[in-house]
Amino acid sequence: MLGNRTPAQFMRRYWQKKPLLIRQAIPDIQAPLTRGELFELADLDDVESRLITHFRSSWNLEHGPFAPDELPSLKKREWTLLVQGVNLHHDRAHALMNRFRFIPDARLDDLMISYATDGGGVGAHFDSYDVFLLQVHGKRRWRIGAQRDLSLKPGLPLKVLQHFEPEEEWVLEPGDMLYLPPHIAHDGVAVGECMTCSIGFRAPSTHELTGQFLYHLAERSGQSASADAHYRDPKQVPVGHPAQLPPLLVERVGAILANVNWDENDVAAFLGSYLSEPKANVVFDPPARPMNEQKFVERVKKTGVRLDRKSILLYDKRSYFLNGEAEKLSAKARKWLPELADTRRLEAKRFVTLTDDSTMTVLLHEWYCAGWIQVDAYA
Repeated sequence: MLGNRTPAQFMRRYWQKKPLLIRQAIPDIQAPLTRGELFELADLDDVESRLITHFRSSWNLEHGPFAPDELPSLKKREWTLLVQGVNLHHDRAHALMNRFRFIPDARLDDLMISYATDGGGVGAHFDSYDVFLLQVHGKRRWRIGAQRDLSLKPGLPLKVLQHFEPEEEWVLEPGDMLYLPPHIAHDGVAVGECMTCSIGFRAPSTHELTGQFLYHLAERSGQSASADAHYRDPKQVPVGHPAQLPPLLVERVGAILANVNWDENDVAAFLGSYLSEPKANVVFDPPARPMNEQKFVERVKKTGVRLDRKSILLYDKRSYFLNGEAEKLSAKARKWLPELADTRRLEAKRFVTLTDDSTMTVLLHEWYCAGWIQVDAYA
């Protein structure tokens, strides 16, 4: 998939460094969804979709969901439908994104599908994250450039570069793939009807990470014995300027904040919970008629068990993090949980060897009832 390069070679030479065009990265590839299936997905409330048109040289952006009759005619040129998180809803898209798990799960974001009629695109732009652009149907012309002028055209609903200066240009056909590191300007235009899969990666900003981490620390400190202690100032003297901020107040609050501290374990606990938290529009589907624990165990002995497409399971030396929840990684869980997280499944035979651990069967049954794991295997 990486053009006769090992993942180690790709990461060392290209990852976050320079673009790479890979002809026939996945030969004979077919789109993970048909056009009709993609349109049906864009009509769902829990799916993020956008419609971008460039009719009469005017950019327009609309947010879904879109009923079938709300999309432009297939005969009309220059429109694009973007559907995010397709991997959360379709097995083939999920399997395709899993081919990129040589990048840590903590960095993988989602697989987006872009459907476009002839001439369709989203304008010249840049992303703040890495992306693999895999052509799965039709052709798309890509122009890229490592330009310094990142100013945007004013008054548009899209972030379109004002002065795009392409340096390279290719036409990608089904199976071709283009890797772009952050901030490489690019413009993709459909040559006839086409579909492109974008495998994107999480790249939180410093502002986002700082704010979320401080919120995490605040929640943690709220569980301490001193959390309910209130501010006191027994040495405050009468003032002649009541509206002035008291220096004593600043000093004492500064002393309180100086006692806020953290270590590597706190950072790891924050990242595990934060990066495994499902997006706001993700909804899990518990079984309509859940099996009791005994029947669940008997079924899994025959079929094995898999993480649901929407579940994110991460771990480190001390803890595991499932869909935003953090738990201690016990000695018993170490025997099976990292395997489930890394392979996203436990084979039936492997499960049988572990069934003497009742804590595992109880926990997996709880996850099954919540819709976080699935008993019946998917491709």
